[in-house]
Amino acid sequence: MAFEYYIRSGQRKLRCGYTTGTCAALAAAGAARLLLTGEAPERMCLMTPKGILVEVEPQSCAMAGDTARCAVVKDGGDDADVTHGHLVCASVARTAAGITIDGGTGVGRVTRPGLDQPVGAAAINHVPRQMIAAAVGEVCGETGYSEGLSVVISVPGGEELARRTFNPMLGIEGGISILGTSGIVEPMSEQAIVDTIAVEEHQAAFSGSKHLLLTPGNYGMDFLRENGLDAQGVPCVKCSNFLGEALDIAVVEGFQSVLLVGHIGKLVKLAGGVMNTHSKWADCRVELFCAHTAVCGGGTDLCRRLMEAATTDACIAELDAAGLREAVMESLLAAIQRHLEYRAAGAFTVGAVAFSNEYGLLGKTETVEEIMEQWKQR
Repeated sequence: MAFEYYIRSGQRKLRCGYTTGTCAALAAAGAARLLLTGEAPERMCLMTPKGILVEVEPQSCAMAGDTARCAVVKDGGDDADVTHGHLVCASVARTAAGITIDGGTGVGRVTRPGLDQPVGAAAINHVPRQMIAAAVGEVCGETGYSEGLSVVISVPGGEELARRTFNPMLGIEGGISILGTSGIVEPMSEQAIVDTIAVEEHQAAFSGSKHLLLTPGNYGMDFLRENGLDAQGVPCVKCSNFLGEALDIAVVEGFQSVLLVGHIGKLVKLAGGVMNTHSKWADCRVELFCAHTAVCGGGTDLCRRLMEAATTDACIAELDAAGLREAVMESLLAAIQRHLEYRAAGAFTVGAVAFSNEYGLLGKTETVEEIMEQWKQR
C-alpha cells in the first residue's frame, strides 16, 4: 500500500515518505507482536512525531528459533534517497527486564564524539530510539507482557549504502544511520543537508576548536589543500549552498572566528546579501560584477560585456582586459564582508577568501589576516 500524504512544492504536488526511524519502529512492533502472540501482523500502524499515521504491510515476518524477525520497506516518497526501497529489519527476543535497542548488520557505529549517540553505540538516533521503545512498549502493554525485550535493527546492504552518504565523513562506520525527528520525509526538503552541517560544526566545537573553516564544496577543499590551509589544525566543514545557515549554526556553537573560502561563482552572490547560493534562489553573479564595475569606473561597453558573460571566469577576463580586476574585487569583497558581519551579528570574527580555478586567488576580506593570527595563538 502506498503512503498517501502530499505537500505542495511550487506548482507541484509531491508525495511524502517516512524515515528509517519510522521503518525501524514499525518493524520492531511487528516482530514484537509475532513474538508475544505467535501471530504475524498483516499490517502495522504507527503515529509519527509529526502526527501523521503510517500504515504498512510487513515485507516478511517470521520466527527464527526464539527470535522474531520483521522487515519493512523504506518509502522515501518523491524524495527518494539511497535507502528508498531497501529493507529495514528488526529482530526481537525476550530478556529478563527492560527494552534494549542496538544495531546489527548494515547499521553504522559511532566512532567520533559529538554525534547524537556516544562513541561505540549504534547510529540509531534518539528520536528513532524513542519511537522503537514506544512501539514495542505498546505491544507489551496490549499483550500483558511485563518482562524485557531485546531489539536489534539491521539494514541488508547498509554498509554499501553508507558509502553514498555523509556517514564515513562524520565518523559513522559499517552502515547507515537510523534517522528522523518527525518520522516523515518531505520531498525536496533541504533540512537533511543543513542538519548534516549542524552535526559537523557541533563535532568541531565539541573537539574544543574555537575556529572554523567553511567552504561550499570540493573546489574549496582542493584550494585549501593546495594552499596549505587544511594543515593549520582548524576544522573544515563543507556547507554546500547554505552559507547563511552555516553561519547561524556557528553562532550557536560559540566559535570565535569563521573563515569562508570559496569559488568566486558562489561567493560573489554574498556581495548582494544572497545567503543561499543555489541558482534556483538567486543567480545575480554577472549583475553584481557589473554594478561594482560601474562603481569602479567601468564604462557602458564593459558593463554590457559583463552582463553577457557566461561565467564568473569570463567576468574576470573582461576586468583584466580593462585593468579593473583589483578595484572591482576589492569592492566586491568589501560588500561580502559587510553582509557576513551582518549575518554573524558580532558573535565572531568572520572573513572570506575568494578564488577561481582558472585565476587562483582573487582576494580576501580585510579580516582574514586577523583570523589567521588568531589561529596561530590558539
